[in-house]
Amino acid sequence: MHRRTLLRLGAVSALAPMTAPAWARETGRVFDAADFGAVPNGDGVQTRAIQAAIDAAAGAGGGTVVLKPGVYRSGSLFVKSNVTLNVGRGATLKGVTDLSAYPMVRTRVAGIEMDWPAGLLNVYQQSNARITGEGLVDGDGKVFWDAYWALRREYDPRDLRWAADYDCRRPRLIHIYDADKVEVSGLNLARAGFWTVHVCYSRDVKVSDLIIRNNIGGRGPSTDGVDIDSSERVVVERCDLAVNDDALCIKAGRDWDGLRVARPCREVKVRDCIVRDALAGMTFGSETSGGFHDIEVSGLRIEYPVPLGIFFKSGHTRGGSISNIRIRDVHLQDVATLMRVNLNWYPNYSYARIPAGIANPPDYWTALATPVPREQGIPRIRDVRLSDIRAVGGKIGFEAAAYPEAPLEDFVFERLRWDVREAGSIANAKNWRFTDCDIDTLDGTGPKVTASSGVTGLG
Repeated sequence: MHRRTLLRLGAVSALAPMTAPAWARETGRVFDAADFGAVPNGDGVQTRAIQAAIDAAAGAGGGTVVLKPGVYRSGSLFVKSNVTLNVGRGATLKGVTDLSAYPMVRTRVAGIEMDWPAGLLNVYQQSNARITGEGLVDGDGKVFWDAYWALRREYDPRDLRWAADYDCRRPRLIHIYDADKVEVSGLNLARAGFWTVHVCYSRDVKVSDLIIRNNIGGRGPSTDGVDIDSSERVVVERCDLAVNDDALCIKAGRDWDGLRVARPCREVKVRDCIVRDALAGMTFGSETSGGFHDIEVSGLRIEYPVPLGIFFKSGHTRGGSISNIRIRDVHLQDVATLMRVNLNWYPNYSYARIPAGIANPPDYWTALATPVPREQGIPRIRDVRLSDIRAVGGKIGFEAAAYPEAPLEDFVFERLRWDVREAGSIANAKNWRFTDCDIDTLDGTGPKVTASSGVTGLG
């Protein structure tokens, strides 16, 4: 894999102030994993040797563990406080395909707190840790993808589609959990068994200059690119992504369990990234229960064959509030649907019901199926601003709708330059303002607006 220079999309104005993050810094001396017995021959499993180098660096008060050129097969590695793991140019860290090599840890998966296999690389309840370099981290995930599809063939006829993602345990590539001052940068990442980079319950995290390629040898289910989950002061920048689900995603818990935890995702900046393949380019949800606030997206390019550009998704059991979202300086090239808001997304997955006759379901099934009163379950979105959004070759501009009791409120659109086949539809909107927008459609008409009030500036 060769590094590409990412395209900066026009002038970028100053972003709104964010509490100054405390970034991770390199400390201590260098520890060569080879000195601890790591052999980069692609044959034996090197987990113990590489972990010994990491532990030695941590025990010395900090340091950098270096993987030199070659192929290192490994199970889960845990990067400790004050340690940098450097996967150098020419080095490949390749995940083993035996699930027993990934020990169970307490975490959150798709919005639910549960025990789940650790990632290939983990920063778990640590501080001032870095995972960096110009090498390759390869999850070799196809065996996990195949296991998932086998389970789906069993579960779907039993109305258990919603349970498959939780029962088929697949390791994430990089797992950052309840950690402070963490950096993940420079790497090539490929073939994640599940999500690629998951930042959960963490603070002051920088994810930068990654090339993510998950669609090698197949298209892995749920191979998201970067998921920011109930975390604060996170920057994602200059990443180049080709995945099979959400490329860049903001999350904050699911349904009863997410409402119980009630941890928002806030003060997140996503900037100067390119999405070359995905189901959606920039996604908010579907795990919205804890809410999202103060999220800024800028300098984003989304290209064909990505079918969906900007996506807000949730369900009527998710709840949560979304506010102060700023999206600007985005270019969409041949993206079929430019902006979608679907708050009744994928019912077979979103709404869990345990079929009769199943005795002693696992605790996480019970959490998923716990009823949420409608007044708590309806998500609410307000104060969203999109500016300088350019789209060429689109099919549909808007597919946006909410619930009558919780309309999409106070959306501002500035300087849209859209070339689309049709403008689409907007429903359940309140106080939407369009300023200096040019939505060029085949029939010359704007979006169909229904069950809405205060929508101005459409011509």
